[in-house]
Amino acid sequence: MPESFPAGRRIILLSAQDAREAGLRPYDRVRVSLDSKSATALLSVVEGMIPPGEAVLSLELRGALEVQSGEEVTLSLAGRPKSFDAIRKKMRGEELTPEEIRAIVFDAANYEIGELEIAAFLLAQEFKGMNMNEIVALTKAMVEAGSTVDFGRPVYEKHSIGGVPGNKVSLLIVPIAASLGVFIPKTSSRAITSPAGTADTMEVLAPVEFDLEEYKEVALKAGGCIVWGGKLDLAPVDDIFIRIEHPLGIDPRSQMLASIFSKKLAVGIQGLVMDIPTGKGAKVEDLKDAEALASQFIELGRRFDVRVQCGITYGGQPVGHAVGPALEAREALEALMGGGPASLIEKSTSLAGLLLELSGVTTKGAGQDAAKEALRTGRALDKMREIIEAQGGDPKVEPGDIPVGEYRVELRAPADGYVTDVDNASIATIARLAGAPSEKGAGVLLHAKQGYKVKKGDVLLEIFAERESKLTEAYEAAVRLRPVTVEGMLLRRVPEYL
Repeated sequence: MPESFPAGRRIILLSAQDAREAGLRPYDRVRVSLDSKSATALLSVVEGMIPPGEAVLSLELRGALEVQSGEEVTLSLAGRPKSFDAIRKKMRGEELTPEEIRAIVFDAANYEIGELEIAAFLLAQEFKGMNMNEIVALTKAMVEAGSTVDFGRPVYEKHSIGGVPGNKVSLLIVPIAASLGVFIPKTSSRAITSPAGTADTMEVLAPVEFDLEEYKEVALKAGGCIVWGGKLDLAPVDDIFIRIEHPLGIDPRSQMLASIFSKKLAVGIQGLVMDIPTGKGAKVEDLKDAEALASQFIELGRRFDVRVQCGITYGGQPVGHAVGPALEAREALEALMGGGPASLIEKSTSLAGLLLELSGVTTKGAGQDAAKEALRTGRALDKMREIIEAQGGDPKVEPGDIPVGEYRVELRAPADGYVTDVDNASIATIARLAGAPSEKGAGVLLHAKQGYKVKKGDVLLEIFAERESKLTEAYEAAVRLRPVTVEGMLLRRVPEYL
């Protein structure tokens, strides 16, 4: 048996000859056995790459079987799991029972169903939807399929549905809340389609990858933390679902609700503040739709005895001026040190204020003032440095210590006028083409946002990259996409020609 390949899922590759002789076809579900161990895998058939009698196993499958190169495995056609019929039922738009939903979740977690079946389940959610009873059952099952942690004290969290570049507010909210006694062990994601997830930005300041015991120790030591949730085994089936949602370009509302809540329930939260950015280019563009989503979060919280407060925030353009891990980390530190853009300060303190009120630290209406005071006095900065040190970073780090891409180019205003639009999707695309988030120093720095008055030749934005080739690619996209719109008072001359 040749060496395995890092596919990140349970797959077995066979030669076309072996597959024909065994009566197997591509995408068949097969049972792979070694001694007393067995696992289900998806079959991939290749021509000319693998000698007859040999197979290639993905790392996931190899780990499940604890198989070594040269050992002999046996294959047999696997039957359809019970969850297969439940998935077809949801594809018809019928309501699933808690038992059927649990079967789907656990079969996905145990690789008893493959990516095709999971994709069918997610697409059924996207187009047929789920009612609240189904969402509750889905959330419960996702929690049960992973690990949980008991901190022994009240836990509070803040979460954003995402979709707005530059949304580094958690790097302010967590230390503000923790500095005033709110225990907030925040788990965050890495970027999927954005230029930087919260974990990507925090990783510029300190390590974010911990196992469950390390996570618990760090959080209790500092009274809060910002870590990557991917290593913690909290609702791990969610990572499988997200991996399949991404290439399909879907984000089913029911799955999003269950995804967010399952990870929060796994750490035992008592209260949750949800950030729902709304506006052109955001995930939720309509205020009415945002209010409907907020109602769903509140109802889901009620079902699990979790107090939920939703903040519908402006999401029509990036938060602050920086987009990309290192640039955002710099801007967050500057804000904690008493500087930073007004939009970042306003959004961060308003959401932190909701958290302070929800946890009972302040009375209703007094939360944002308390949050601003924590910033003004330096309490939040001190707490952030404590969190950075607890997570293994340098607590003395200054904004100027954070390196950004050495290759830079500016985009300038073509005429005098006002900035009338900053396009979220275009900014995100340019930052990603520059190398973000994998290349931490890459990104975009906005010098002018909506409502700014500019003169011809003024810098609108600056692109940073760690590689010259990436900078060229991002700049060409910026010229094509025109992410910042500048309009003068004269919009059009009629007729065009005299």
